[in-house]
Amino acid sequence: MVRMLEAKAVNEAILDVMAPDAPTRSVRITQSPFLIGRGGGAGNQLQLSDGRISRSAAAIFFDDGYYLEDRGQRGGLFLNGKKITKHALQDGDIITFGPDGSHQIIFRTSDSAANVDQLLSRIENITHSDSSSGGLSKINLLLEATMLLHSQLPLDAVLGTMLNHAIAVTDAERGLLLEANQDGSLRMRLARGSKGVPIPLQSLSPSQTALGLAVQRQSSVITEDLNRDDLNLQAAQSVVLQRLRAVVVIPLYAFVRGSTTETLIRAEHGQFLGVLYLDSRRPTAFSRLDRQILDAIAIEAASILDNARLVERERERQRLEQELSIAREIQQALLPGGCRNFPYLAISGTNSPCQAVGGDYFDIFPLSDDRTAFLIADVSGKGLGAALLTQLLQGALSGMRMGADPAGVFNHINRFLCEHSEVGRYATMFFGILDCEGRFEFINAGHPSPLLLRAGEISEPFTEGGFPVGLIPDASYTASSAALRPGDTLVLYSDGVTEATTADEQMFGITRLRELLAGMDDAPLEALQGKILESVQNFSRGVRQADDITLLLARYRSAANPARPAQ
Repeated sequence: MVRMLEAKAVNEAILDVMAPDAPTRSVRITQSPFLIGRGGGAGNQLQLSDGRISRSAAAIFFDDGYYLEDRGQRGGLFLNGKKITKHALQDGDIITFGPDGSHQIIFRTSDSAANVDQLLSRIENITHSDSSSGGLSKINLLLEATMLLHSQLPLDAVLGTMLNHAIAVTDAERGLLLEANQDGSLRMRLARGSKGVPIPLQSLSPSQTALGLAVQRQSSVITEDLNRDDLNLQAAQSVVLQRLRAVVVIPLYAFVRGSTTETLIRAEHGQFLGVLYLDSRRPTAFSRLDRQILDAIAIEAASILDNARLVERERERQRLEQELSIAREIQQALLPGGCRNFPYLAISGTNSPCQAVGGDYFDIFPLSDDRTAFLIADVSGKGLGAALLTQLLQGALSGMRMGADPAGVFNHINRFLCEHSEVGRYATMFFGILDCEGRFEFINAGHPSPLLLRAGEISEPFTEGGFPVGLIPDASYTASSAALRPGDTLVLYSDGVTEATTADEQMFGITRLRELLAGMDDAPLEALQGKILESVQNFSRGVRQADDITLLLARYRSAANPARPAQ
């Protein structure tokens, strides 16, 4: 029985999904059981694109706590490196699926009380030794800071209050939060004075020496009195000019989550997020409790920044996915759809990119009442760059609709790509023109030869040709010719068909394709096309598609025996 989880009734849980070849994404657990596996065929709420993961791999369910259960993952399901059948989940647990390089999932909860208990446990060994009202008030600041982590306030408001608490704990005169850029440099984000008053960022000049030292060491720099300090910070220009006596610099890092307790300063750090900086013009003294609470507040600040970056990254991923989805719709709309019938020819094509957009392309266009052109192209590489080049090719080849010489167009495209395309961007292409009498004129620019199905035999008679376009600047292209007979079928394909692989890296291959096509001369084109795609998919056994797959099938019928629909 599936039940939806009420946010107020249970601790909210989130899965950070880390794919081997995609950005980390965060997924909220919304029901129990919450199913995990490859694809959506098993009703999975979390669908993973990885052939090493079973269709029904795991389930997370809630029963006075979250539990993980193996639902048939081949090779076993692992929690924090140990194989499990069923096990309770705790914040920070890491779920893996056996093979190295596969997906990793981090289980997170955001229950406030649990985090308070965790933070209190970090200082329980010293709180009993400091029962003064000052010590208790500082512990209260820590609890408030922890609660802020789970509030719905704007990010800068939460960070500002965190900064105020850090100033109160240290009795500093001012505090800054500096955020790390992608290159590791720092930019000031927030600044507060001793009474929580915002300070204009342009008026501040934090000690670059202290900042640099903390970042270099990847550990805190805490100086209570610069006049008696052994770090030689008292001679730094900003320290002298501002007459600083005390400086605190704590670098902030994303957590490396695992089965061990998280701490701020340790041998293994996650991503560098920024720095918590505090200074004062008078010396100060920090008790052991002060330092523990300050570290705990810094951990919470790091967690806030880390979560904010995860949210921003997820928004960016969703925005990019939306843009790629639009690009895919546009690209697919530019391809001919379904089976096209002409008086002497039936032709059908399909394209399946391995990413949102792809580098394969096919087209069909009549040149006159008795001549039809068709082509297939495969641009090197994948993704958006390859897709843009296919659109360029489509625009260039449109000139043939107006009677341009095919060889001249190919020579022009080749020169243009060599001059303007980035190194390594080229395209294999096969272009053909068939007339009602069966005369077939073609140009092969490095593409696999189409297969010819004729009277029960299969051959590859169209290998004659030149280099891929965009590869050799002075390459020259000329057209060749052949004669087709009524009933002949041409099978044009991209190498995504023959190079489809199994989990143990066996390829589908041309031999298997030829065996599949044997005896299929009279099969309807769409049925033949579907059989090829189904065979490739079954052969790969769910392994993620590594290359674009494109098919273009053409069957010649004499003008006296016109093509029947879907034949």
